[in-house]
Amino acid sequence: MPYVNIKVTREGVTAAQKAQLIEGVTTLLSDVLGKNPKTTFVVIDEVDLDNWGIGGLPVTEFRQRQAKT
Repeated sequence: MPYVNIKVTREGVTAAQKAQLIEGVTTLLSDVLGKNPKTTFVVIDEVDLDNWGIGGLPVTEFRQRQAKT
């Protein structure tokens, strides 16, 4: 009974994109590990940018610094 948790920043991921992720991950686990799709759980969490950090910085600040380099 696989459980997959996908975390993405809250930046307009559409319902169609989420459905594609769920289907794709489920298929991948079935194809690679032989897991039953009926017992595969995929959860997508959207995280506010203020709650996501990269390299010790909030993601918005990290991206701003990356854009300047």
